[in-house]
Amino acid sequence: MTLYRHWREVPPAKWRWPNFWPAEIACRGTDRILVNEDALDRLQSLRDALGRPLIVNSAYRSPEHNTRVGGAKASKHLSGTAFDVSMANHDPASFITAARKAGFAGIGTYPRSNFIHIDTGPARTWGDPFPPRPTRFAPEQPAAREHLAESRTMQGAGAAGVATIGTAAVDVARDALAEAQGAVQPLIPWLDSLRWLFLALALGGIALAIYARLDDWKRGRR
Repeated sequence: MTLYRHWREVPPAKWRWPNFWPAEIACRGTDRILVNEDALDRLQSLRDALGRPLIVNSAYRSPEHNTRVGGAKASKHLSGTAFDVSMANHDPASFITAARKAGFAGIGTYPRSNFIHIDTGPARTWGDPFPPRPTRFAPEQPAAREHLAESRTMQGAGAAGVATIGTAAVDVARDALAEAQGAVQPLIPWLDSLRWLFLALALGGIALAIYARLDDWKRGRR
């Protein structure tokens, strides 16, 4: 086992687990990482057997972080031999079977938080069973999308489009009037003002569309 003060200090040549990254295994509170080769070999073996990504919620924990999150005093996370894996993309029963074959004897189930704890300690189990699922995997949550008619992005883009068309129409009308008789010449200054109004509307629409996109991105809607 090797302890590094920060996961970025792990030499790439010494990291041999292709489906994982040091940041995934590092302590969430301190960024320190304890590289336990045996445990990581088993984790990679489990990943290979399942053929599906493992979302690791928690792996190594530093003593201070373990205390902060209320972990057990003798938690296997302290020795880098435990992993909490999300069941968002796994069938719990199949996962447990594969984990045991990979050498993880400690199994803790947390259906309310939708993850399973696995470790290389003594054989033991705890926790509540996962409820039956209509499918093998956790149901997908629908994306928080705005209705098309209410979308600020569409409103802004629509306003910009209408204003652009209006500006072009004003230009055509102004050119036509410029060639007309003097009786309609006084209308040309008014058309110039209308043209600038449409340009301002177009810029406002573009700004609204950009703002809406940035705001939706911040809220995780896209």
